[in-house]
Amino acid sequence: MVAVSTNPIPSAHGVWCAVLTPFDEAGLPDFRRLTQHVGRIFAAGVDGIALFGTTGEGQSLSLQERRAGLDAMLAGGIAPERIMAATGCASLPETIELTRHAVQSDCAGVLMLPPFFFKGVSDEGVYASYARIIDSIGDRRLQLYLYHIPQVSGVAISSTVIERLAVAYPGILAGVKDSECNLDHTRRLLARFPELAIFVGYEPHLPAALAAGGAGTICGIANLFPRLLRRLHDDALTAPGDDDLRLIESFIEALQRYPLFAAFKALQADLSGDDGWTALRPPLVALDSGERQAWLAAVAASGIDAERDAAGPY
Repeated sequence: MVAVSTNPIPSAHGVWCAVLTPFDEAGLPDFRRLTQHVGRIFAAGVDGIALFGTTGEGQSLSLQERRAGLDAMLAGGIAPERIMAATGCASLPETIELTRHAVQSDCAGVLMLPPFFFKGVSDEGVYASYARIIDSIGDRRLQLYLYHIPQVSGVAISSTVIERLAVAYPGILAGVKDSECNLDHTRRLLARFPELAIFVGYEPHLPAALAAGGAGTICGIANLFPRLLRRLHDDALTAPGDDDLRLIESFIEALQRYPLFAAFKALQADLSGDDGWTALRPPLVALDSGERQAWLAAVAASGIDAERDAAGPY
């Protein structure tokens, strides 16, 4: 077992974007376009990014592409302390390699799925997977954020597992991204693990989570309307109101009628004026022209002011 520190955990907090991954005409990740996008959302108030997670189509990218993407972000001037690298893979050795690379690159942390291919995995199996990774890295700089999204991964990260990891690896287990979209679950985590940074993935839960001691959000809408998410976060801490929350809820209600990844990229293309953003990697496919027009009309009807709340200028 790696030696660990008992010092307080320097956790991330605030508005973090689960950043989209653009692809070029050859179907390869376009890291130049991605770096430019990250710069714009940072200028619009985003605190950091989760790189190659669910919204970033991370499981469709190879180990080499994900390593190269992080290197490109750093070479493009994106500060490592503003990057949380998503490193979970079906393969344990690949997860270890990506995690080691993120740690050696001085990233703020790693966001890691549980072992997600095999279903019916026991708590012991989930704990053993994380423990093997931590021990294999053997570096006190590792800041691990558990990625709980059971409706997608098929494997939950139970409170029992979180507690075992917190006891065995204090100073390394830094937090949890709770994307179960269940506010009661988030509140239970916050009450049981006040020493950990608990992020929500479901944007409407941000104000309530912050009120209960949450660290913030790691979310996809921050790609599209970062100023809206910044305002929702900051107002929740100072002058809580319902207007921005209603806008986000209206947006999500419209979104539920379309494939999430295709809808996000179609809207990003519209906001940026760059149709290259519509590209996805199979098996994901873009919206057809009719779907795209209907989706963009639904976004306009949601009441969000793109000129005020999107990143820009492009």
